[in-house]
Amino acid sequence: MVSQFISSHKVRLLGDLNYTFPEGTHAVGRLDNNSEGLLLLTTNKKVTRLLFESDVPHKRSYLVQVRKVVTDETIKQLRTGVSIRVKGGGDYITAPCEASIVKDPAIFLPVGDKVTFNYTCSWIMITLTEGKYRQIRKMVAAVKHQCKRLIRVSIEDMTLQDLQPGEVKEVNENDFFNKLKIVDDLAAENSLSCNSASEVILG
Repeated sequence: MVSQFISSHKVRLLGDLNYTFPEGTHAVGRLDNNSEGLLLLTTNKKVTRLLFESDVPHKRSYLVQVRKVVTDETIKQLRTGVSIRVKGGGDYITAPCEASIVKDPAIFLPVGDKVTFNYTCSWIMITLTEGKYRQIRKMVAAVKHQCKRLIRVSIEDMTLQDLQPGEVKEVNENDFFNKLKIVDDLAAENSLSCNSASEVILG
């Protein structure tokens, strides 16, 4: 599905899920149509800016399945930065990030997920604090690997846990902000009241 509620195209949307979202709910840090995993939804319009547009970096972790075997040298390249093309046609060197080979991807995925793991592919974990358009896919392409699956497993301390695909879970507001590590930012703006927002997470 597309992680939005309205579209001019004939695609499956968030509103098609079996859940009644509060009025004004929007997705935070959207996933593209071919990506999977954790999606945050809230009625607080400041969350997106505080997470992805502030001067304070916030980590997002992605489990990535790629074609061919990934070497330690490739992981080193990803960690130190690779050149990708960005909007407008320019070259951009990605910021240093966390990257590692994942031996058992099943521990990060819901029970029953059909995990493919053989000599023709590898699984890696990449943690970023920046988010250029389709950045993960471009990064693995830059080191000569094709992305087969891309799954966001966490944003800061908010994790996918055991959420099944399409499952929606309501989260306590204080836990939501604490796990995303944006409490101080919100307090500084004096913008949060006890009942000002509704938050959910989607698998």
